[in-house]
Amino acid sequence: MKSNTRNLPRPLEGFTVIDFTTALAGPYATLLLAGLGARIIKVENPLAPDSARGNSPYVGKDGVTMARKHDDDMSVAMADRGRNKLSITLNMKHAGAKKLFADLVKHADALVENYAAGTADRLGMGYAATAALNPRIVYTSISGFGADQVSGQNKAMDTIVQALSGLMMTSGEAGGAPIRVGVPFGDLSAPLFAVIGTIAALMQAQRTGLGQQVDVSLLGAVTSMVACEPFEALERAGLETRTGNTMPRLAPFGIFPTADGYIAICAPRPNMAAALFAVMGKPELSKDERFSSRDGCVKNNKELHALVEAWTRNLSTSDAAGQLEKAGVPSGAVRRPAEGVRDPRLLARGETEQIEHPTYGKMDNLYGGGMPILMSGSFTGFDRPSPSLGEHNDLVYRELLGYSSEEVSTLKRDGVI
Repeated sequence: MKSNTRNLPRPLEGFTVIDFTTALAGPYATLLLAGLGARIIKVENPLAPDSARGNSPYVGKDGVTMARKHDDDMSVAMADRGRNKLSITLNMKHAGAKKLFADLVKHADALVENYAAGTADRLGMGYAATAALNPRIVYTSISGFGADQVSGQNKAMDTIVQALSGLMMTSGEAGGAPIRVGVPFGDLSAPLFAVIGTIAALMQAQRTGLGQQVDVSLLGAVTSMVACEPFEALERAGLETRTGNTMPRLAPFGIFPTADGYIAICAPRPNMAAALFAVMGKPELSKDERFSSRDGCVKNNKELHALVEAWTRNLSTSDAAGQLEKAGVPSGAVRRPAEGVRDPRLLARGETEQIEHPTYGKMDNLYGGGMPILMSGSFTGFDRPSPSLGEHNDLVYRELLGYSSEEVSTLKRDGVI
C-alpha cells in the first residue's frame, strides 16, 4: 500500500467541515475526516478554548514536560488531535457571533459538535437552526447518551460510559472488582461511527440535495460492541463470562507468563492446537481424548491452559514468540504501549507516527496515532502540524468568508472572535 500517491484528489477533498468539538471524542472524529482530506475548520471560544489545550503533558523547545514552561509549548493531546485542521476563534455566546456562524455554515458541507445534549440549541446552533441556514448541511452530533436525551445525567465521561455499558464487567477474574479499560474506549469508538455516519450522509446529500442530523452516543457505541459478545447467553448456559487472561470457550486461548514477561497465544482450531502441542514438545496431546477435539479443549480448558503455562514459563518471551511464529501458531509478545507504537510495520504504513510541533518539528521519542486507513490511489494521513489557537482567523474570515481587514479587527476588538 506504499503506492499511495498525491496525484489524485484526496478522498474527501473539496468537503468543508465546521468543527465545534472539544476534548477527545469529537476532535478524534474530525481528525479522521481531516486525514481523509476534508477541510476542517476548528472553531474555539477564545475565552474557553478546547479543553485539550490545557491537558498535560506538553511538548516544546524543552521536549516533553508535565507543566507548560514556554508560551509556544503545546499540549501533546492538541499536537495529536489538531493535525491538518484550520483554527479559528468565535465566541458563540456573543451577540455578534450569529452572522459569522451563518456565513460559516453557508460555506460548509458538514458540522460536527460534541456538546452535551441541548447545549447547541441553547447557543442557537442546533440542527434545526443550522439546517435553516443550509439545508444541505450534514450535522453530526456526538454525545454521551444521544442528542435527544436531555436529562440530569447529561455529561458523559469515558469511565461513566464504560461503567454503564457493562464493559467494566467483561474483563478480569470472576468475582473481582470492575476493570476500567485503559484506552478511553468510548471516546475513541463513538467517533468511528460518527465518521461512518457523516460520510454516508454526505453521499446521500449529494444525491438528494438535503442534509440531515447524524446522532451518535458514546453509550450506544460501546454497548453495541459489548452486545456483540454473547455474554448473556453464556451466563444462561451457566458459564463464567469473566475469565481473566484466558478464554475458555476458545481454548487454547489467552495470555501466558514467560520467564521475563507475557505472550498471547490464540490457537482454538484443531490444526492450530496441534501445532502448539508440537512446539511444546507434546505432540501426543493431539490424540489425548481431552484435547483431540475443539469441544474437548473447551471442556478441559483449565488443564490445557495449565500445560501451556508450564511451557511458556520456562522460556523468554522472545524465544516463545520465535518458536510459535516458526510453527505458524498465532501469537504475539505482550508489549508496553511505547513499544507498540514504534512497531516498524506501523511506522512504515503511517498508522503510527512521530508527533510534530508546529515550530520545532518532529519530536524525538514522542509518537502518536497515524491514519489507519490506506488507499492505493490517493494520500490519506497528516502532513500539517496542529495550529495555534486562532491561527487561521485571517485565512477563514477574510479569504473564505470575504470579511475586510477592518471588519476582522473590529470583531477581535469586540470579543466576537
